[in-house]
Amino acid sequence: MLGFFLSGLKAAARLKPVILIKSGRHEAGCKAAMSHTGAMVGGDNVFDAAIARAGVVRAYSITELFSAARILANNYTVSDNRLAIITNAGGPGVMSTDRAEDVGVKMADLSETSINALNQVLPPHWSHANPVDILGDATSERYQHALSVCLADDNIDGILVILTPQAMTRPTQVAESVIDGAKDSTKPVLATWTGGARVEEGRALFANSNVAHFNTPEEAVDAFALLANYTQNQILLKQIPLPIASEPKPDVTGARLIIERILSEGRQVLTAQEAKAVLAAFHIPVTQTIKVASAKDAMIAAQTLGFPVVLKVNMAQFSHKSDIGGVRLNIGSVQEVSKHFTEMADAIKQIQPDIAEVEMTIEPMYRASAGREIMIGVIRDPVFGPAISVGLGGTMVEILKDSAVALPPLNAYMAKQMLAKTKAQRYLQAFRNLPPANMDALINVLLNVSVMVSELPEIMELDINPLIVDDKGAVAVDARIKVHLSHQLIRYAHMAIHPYPHELSQSYQLSNGNNIIIRPIRPEDAVMEKDFMSRLSDKTKYFRFRQTLHALTPEMLVRFTQIDYDREMAFVAVTEDEQAPKELGVGRYIRNPDGRSVEFALVVADDSQGLGIGSRLMKTLMQTAKDKGISFFEAEVLSANTAMLSLLTKLGFSVEKQNDTAGVVRVSKDLRG
Repeated sequence: MLGFFLSGLKAAARLKPVILIKSGRHEAGCKAAMSHTGAMVGGDNVFDAAIARAGVVRAYSITELFSAARILANNYTVSDNRLAIITNAGGPGVMSTDRAEDVGVKMADLSETSINALNQVLPPHWSHANPVDILGDATSERYQHALSVCLADDNIDGILVILTPQAMTRPTQVAESVIDGAKDSTKPVLATWTGGARVEEGRALFANSNVAHFNTPEEAVDAFALLANYTQNQILLKQIPLPIASEPKPDVTGARLIIERILSEGRQVLTAQEAKAVLAAFHIPVTQTIKVASAKDAMIAAQTLGFPVVLKVNMAQFSHKSDIGGVRLNIGSVQEVSKHFTEMADAIKQIQPDIAEVEMTIEPMYRASAGREIMIGVIRDPVFGPAISVGLGGTMVEILKDSAVALPPLNAYMAKQMLAKTKAQRYLQAFRNLPPANMDALINVLLNVSVMVSELPEIMELDINPLIVDDKGAVAVDARIKVHLSHQLIRYAHMAIHPYPHELSQSYQLSNGNNIIIRPIRPEDAVMEKDFMSRLSDKTKYFRFRQTLHALTPEMLVRFTQIDYDREMAFVAVTEDEQAPKELGVGRYIRNPDGRSVEFALVVADDSQGLGIGSRLMKTLMQTAKDKGISFFEAEVLSANTAMLSLLTKLGFSVEKQNDTAGVVRVSKDLRG
């Protein structure tokens, strides 16, 4: 039912704002797992990541729920979350600023132009900063001038206007001036009229305007934060999940063989060397590692690599090596290698006397004067599948508790948004004498991790800690992977969100010699889909929609082009001929609630019929559905649509008349045959 839940959320959120409230944020079931990542990532933040990808905004209380409804009902949009506050009292302005900091809202920096303009219309003692304190004797004209300046400032995304009744204040007149100033604005204007009877009339005016009013400044700031989050989540909703067929292609088969060998040995936790081999198969840079089982082997390996080196325990039962003193850094000679190996081996045998052989690794001491320690992790959420986290790394990772979580598959935009939510983001910038870290390299590692967990359903937990990132690149110094046996038959069945199925694209040559590509539809195909519909005859449109439809509405375009590639699928036939119309036909299906059958639809442009496009689209749809475990194809077709019925009959569909619907027949096909 998870697929239906997320698909339903996405479908609704594409058409209108959806606000979700969920209880049980601190349920006892979200306990720390073995890994560093598991200690910081639980069910609730994975849930947040899932609904963010669905374009939904989450409220954490009934008060927030109504605040979100109030501001989203006004159809406001923002490009960022930079808020300006206009107030006639310093206290509420400062309190609002504190709240903004609490909920992640940025206080906008007034432009020099705005400061100069405000100097012309405000008394000399105004605050000269944001919050814009226009002083206790502020008139309606002063409010309106300040609002006008802030609305014109490109550094500001929204304005909160606060009024506290004072001796010279006229709350109703000020409310009228704010409403008048905001009536043509595309930026959200929020208001808080604090007090009792004196402000009631002004509050009533806001109720019938496009200015959203809130009882307290803190509620207004919370509402603006919800609006900014909603806007960001809507962008995430429209992101195209990266195709797995990236270049250079990962060695998926090699990585899976390593995991299968580990599982055949009755183990679930990979050694560091094995984990690095899996990472390397997905083009994640790792430090060179040599496995050693004796002091002599360690000395030879160290001499081969060159000093200084690092000696580490390489045994699955000691997944957190530093907890048992299993890491020795900056070893500078053969003698020291022998000494440290012997000491560590003795310590391990004291902990577990039954161990027959101690395994360790020798690695070069990775030196990066500008290096920052980052951790990338993966857990398998029982509901939403794999979830990726990123944040500050190192031995104090549980204390720092810095992480942002997202569901794979990721693209570069999503990876950047993840990093922007972490403390690590500032750590990665230039400071003191350190150059900025190579963000492209870090993002590339995140994308490769996304591909890895998408392609390997066996992975249950992953820690790359630390990933050293400097100005030159990124390299995984240590890694831990926990796996389990996967009985998954359908690709990506372990994921809540499916990648764009690039591998389903196919090229064909039509009977007239023209080449076409049949591929899954993409969100950016909306313009092409609109043009395609405009070229259809009224008869073809009626056969497809069973009603007179002149053009697709914006809502229909969104619904048809933004799909989840799991519960629903749509293929378009497009031509490579730049002189011809781009889209020639489209076929789609959507899974029924039983999970075993789908309802399908097919339409081919009038000028492209009779070339075999419909047959190709239907065969592609049916094969894709069969590969996903779907058993039955069905649809209702108008009896007058003889060309469609002829095509479906040739493809093996049965036709059944509908007793209660005149002029409509039911077509179906069992895909199991």
